Amino acid sequence: MLIIRFSSIGDIVLTTPIIRCLKMQVKDVEIHYLTKMAFSPILKSNPYIDEVHTIEKDLHEVIPRLKSIGFDHIIDLHKNLRSLRVKAHLRTKSSSFNKLNIKKWVLVRFKINMLPDKHIVDRYFDAVDFLGVKNDGKGLDYFIAEEDLVDIKSLPDSFRLGYIGFAIGGMHKTKLLPVEKIEAICRKLNRPVVLLGGKEDEKRAIEISKTLGLHVYNTCGKLNINQSASIIEQAELIITHDTGLMHIAAAFRKKIISVWGNTIPEFGMYPYMPEQMNNRFNIVEIKELSCRPCSKIGFDHCPEGHFDCMNQIDVDELVNQVKDQLRSK
Repeated sequence: MLIIRFSSIGDIVLTTPIIRCLKMQVKDVEIHYLTKMAFSPILKSNPYIDEVHTIEKDLHEVIPRLKSIGFDHIIDLHKNLRSLRVKAHLRTKSSSFNKLNIKKWVLVRFKINMLPDKHIVDRYFDAVDFLGVKNDGKGLDYFIAEEDLVDIKSLPDSFRLGYIGFAIGGMHKTKLLPVEKIEAICRKLNRPVVLLGGKEDEKRAIEISKTLGLHVYNTCGKLNINQSASIIEQAELIITHDTGLMHIAAAFRKKIISVWGNTIPEFGMYPYMPEQMNNRFNIVEIKELSCRPCSKIGFDHCPEGHFDCMNQIDVDELVNQVKDQLRSK
């Protein structure tokens, strides 16, 4: 079997229940995975995958190798032009899932919700239904190689007794809390905060660090994805935007405060937990805005100019939700 999902962090993590259930439920199955090279570290330690294939720029880098293997079936969990080209080259049976793009467009354009109440993970399972593969209900997986494990002793002394992780980044600015909001939240928390994100989040993280001093510890742009995952795994709780680190936190069954701006959970990408753990995450959003969702992905700036979906987030309410989660079992 060849599973295709080229990007990105969260979307790939959301495919892990398919990988696990295929491996556990289909006799003698050999699982290969095709993705972009930048995201291969997410999969390299997954024990259910036999081989990871990667592309850096073009499919021609990998097509000859894929042809030589002779796959029995392709499970297309990306469903775009590039995955269509792979299937055309390999000329074997394939299955996919419904991306619901028209219904998402209707919701964005006309604010009419015709989407099923079904997480994208459960829609991914439609692609393996023909094999009789069923969701085992165990949630997402994330595996970290030993060399990427971060020793909590490497953090400042005040962080070694416990900390909150704050994933401050995201692919689009309309998914991000303003820096002033993040600073206000961190200031009101009674625990140390580790700032999480990539190189693209470094500027914001430095600004936050300068304002808050030793109360926060900035890891943005300093760790690889698996090292960031290790920090997440050891945190007491994660505050996060609608981003890939949110799904990594869900894979570790962490307590999560999930903050949503221009996108909405109804698109089916909220934290995916085993059913008995659905009380471990809170959704923070401004539901009554008539302009929301303005996109199924995001923008570099608010199309309306006011950015109320994030500016109206109540800092005190969010902090209280953090405290409630920390008190819960």
